[in-house]
Amino acid sequence: MNNIKVLIADDHPFFRDGIRQMLAHQGNFSVIDEASNGNEVMDLLSKNEYDLVIMDIKMPELGGIEAARRIKKKYPNVKVLGMSMFDEQPYIVNMLRAGAKGYVLKNSSKEELLTAIRNILSGDNYLSKEVSNMMITQLIEGKPLINEEEDYDAALTKREKQIIKMIAEEQTNVQIGKALGISSRTVDVHRRNILQKLRVKNTAGLVKYAMRNGIIGSR
Repeated sequence: MNNIKVLIADDHPFFRDGIRQMLAHQGNFSVIDEASNGNEVMDLLSKNEYDLVIMDIKMPELGGIEAARRIKKKYPNVKVLGMSMFDEQPYIVNMLRAGAKGYVLKNSSKEELLTAIRNILSGDNYLSKEVSNMMITQLIEGKPLINEEEDYDAALTKREKQIIKMIAEEQTNVQIGKALGISSRTVDVHRRNILQKLRVKNTAGLVKYAMRNGIIGSR
């Protein structure tokens, strides 16, 4: 399979550059372009032809899941491979439902990424080993997939719900980090992701959402 045209979408330039250099050394990629968010992806797709978009989920302005939905609707021949550090079920299921043909984690090996690309471009689907094992385990344990009508942007992970509850209790990032065994910087990343996911502007909006959805009790 030669002359593959691929678009790498991720808001971290260092990560995009690493994937681009890896693909460039394979010899069968004729175009390797980059985008930092979903809006840039849609803009580039309107101007160029691509076989594959390798897309992160969490990006500013327009995230990967919504971008995948738009690609499926407007450019159905373009394949999408979700690539993220998130291995929670809501991210995976909703990315696939949005139209992605595969999902791999960012800690996947070069060989696995290339295998995913080959499978998807051949018309197959692909889930990385870690993702497949996690999904199978949840099915065996009888845990249902998320509600098909559930809006992904409001589908919080267990960790995010923990953090919202602790924010509502007026705990600082340092206090939350110590309680959860993560760094305060990671807590801040989670906080910003939650605000973006729920489309609220500040802590007050977070608390209102948590009260309305039963994450915390009414005050």
